[in-house]
Amino acid sequence: MAQKGVQLDREAFSCSICLDLLKDPVTVPCGHSYCMNCIKSHWDKEDEKTIYSCPQCRQTFTPRPVLGKNTMLAVLVEELKKTGLQAAPADHSCKSCLQCLASYCEKHLQPHFEAAPLKKHKLVEPSKKLQENVCSRHDEVMKMFCRTDQQSICYLCSVDEHKGHDTVSAAAERSEKQRELEVSRQNIQQRIQDREKDVKLLQQEVEAINGSADKTVGNSEKIFTELIRLMEKRRSDVKQQVRSQQQTEVSRVRELQEKLEQEITELKRKDAELEKLSHTEDHNQFLHDYPSLSPLSESTHSSSIKIRPLRYFEDVTAAVSEVRDKLQDVLREKWTNISQTVTEVDVLLSGPEPEPKTRAEFLKYSCDITLDPNTAHTQLLLSDENRKVTAMTEDQSH
Repeated sequence: MAQKGVQLDREAFSCSICLDLLKDPVTVPCGHSYCMNCIKSHWDKEDEKTIYSCPQCRQTFTPRPVLGKNTMLAVLVEELKKTGLQAAPADHSCKSCLQCLASYCEKHLQPHFEAAPLKKHKLVEPSKKLQENVCSRHDEVMKMFCRTDQQSICYLCSVDEHKGHDTVSAAAERSEKQRELEVSRQNIQQRIQDREKDVKLLQQEVEAINGSADKTVGNSEKIFTELIRLMEKRRSDVKQQVRSQQQTEVSRVRELQEKLEQEITELKRKDAELEKLSHTEDHNQFLHDYPSLSPLSESTHSSSIKIRPLRYFEDVTAAVSEVRDKLQDVLREKWTNISQTVTEVDVLLSGPEPEPKTRAEFLKYSCDITLDPNTAHTQLLLSDENRKVTAMTEDQSH
């Protein structure tokens, strides 16, 4: 029983607009209390009518009441907070009334179950958006719906700015939309079932495709690995031979290079002496030192060096390139069959296959064509293994 009393006290100090504990509590002339910001926001929407009402009892006030903080309530709320109690939970005993446009705790909700007029009111789960159901122009509950403008309106709106429009009660519009919603849900649920069946079929195909592809890739890997090993062996042989010859030729060149570098060092030393003498300002000293300079000896190496392309290594590259070209020709010729076999794998995509548009799509249907020389016209020249034809003026011997 003590716990029940605490619960009731806590609900008594909750704002019926925001459903939380009162913040800066104020009491309006009818005796009901609200958060200062909540009641101010509520009355701000009623400014244009200059008539202000209590959200709970609907009593009106003119002019707008001056609000002052209820100190005693504020102290009590703070005491409740210190004890660890918070705003009343929004459970099944707390409801919002769409007619009264207010939320009630269990104690204040009881009249809606006992008074005959209040029993007809629509009770819903606690909501903080009750004021959205009130017409901002006429301060009336919006119980009508304008189909012309697709918006909720009050009764006064239906005979005022929405006069002549296609208007119905909000309940009637809800029923119509509810029927459409149910039909849409049935369609969606049927499509879900259909798509789930399709997903299962596709999953089975995925497993079959993956199994076949994994096996094929494994076999292909083995075959290509053998080819790669063969190519690696040939590459290693060529590399070894080239490096051996490279070492021999480089040794010969290095020997001559060292001799030339020694000559360069000597020439630089000689040039430094000449440069120093050229800057001598004393004419007599210049003439005196000039004859003592040793004459420049003629190079004995430059005339013997003949730069020529390394034809030996270029010939090796040409020979390897020839092997590569022949291998590419074989792969290119056979690759069409391999690629076509792969692309012919078509699972279950329903509907007619689209017409090919790109070169890659057309190549799926390509094949090697050869001409029969026994049936070819006598003025056609066949070549390139009977795959190329040229028109001639003279007869050919087929």
